Amino acid sequence: MNPGLIGMGGGEAREPVTELPDGTRLIDDCRVLDPTDLCEPWTEPEPGSPGVTIRDVAQFRPAEPGGFMEPDGWAVIGLPANFIGETSAHTTTGTLLGRPAEVRFTPVGYRWEFSDGATVTSDDPGATWAELGQREFTATATSHVFTERGTFTVTPTTTYLAEYRFDGSAWLPVPGALEIPGEARSIQVGRIDTVLVNGTCTQNPSGPGC
Repeated sequence: MNPGLIGMGGGEAREPVTELPDGTRLIDDCRVLDPTDLCEPWTEPEPGSPGVTIRDVAQFRPAEPGGFMEPDGWAVIGLPANFIGETSAHTTTGTLLGRPAEVRFTPVGYRWEFSDGATVTSDDPGATWAELGQREFTATATSHVFTERGTFTVTPTTTYLAEYRFDGSAWLPVPGALEIPGEARSIQVGRIDTVLVNGTCTQNPSGPGC
């Protein structure tokens, strides 16, 4: 077999990664992206059992990535901005191979793509500075440092593994993974200037920045 392809039942070979018009990526063979990836390898189905593929369950459409950033909607040049994903395992129902079925999606990977060209990837959704017991503007596993002033965007993507079952039976893993992109979010990046002032704005309303 061509090492860049993987058999998908009936001897059919497919490209290992397919991008759909809505941005969803179907990953049939995760090894082409990361040899240590957690996604299930494809195996020949047992005789008499349906050969469900990641393409079959893509129609169930898992949730788009949620999340937020610290600070909320803005960042400081040269200081880390912290990004946190908010996606959890969830189950959807529908018709699979002509039968009523449930499909369970479990997030296993997170990616944030920035319009400055940087990308942050993690197998963990991240956590707030308070949850990590860290001070604000501390670097985290899911933080990013902007080096220029301006308006930028960040687009989150979540990688899901899928399982399916019919009639309440045991969950069965689906080979491959789904990458679901979220909506791009705008970020204002600026700088902080330190100014010595004589009291607070309440005490000195005419002071700098008041």
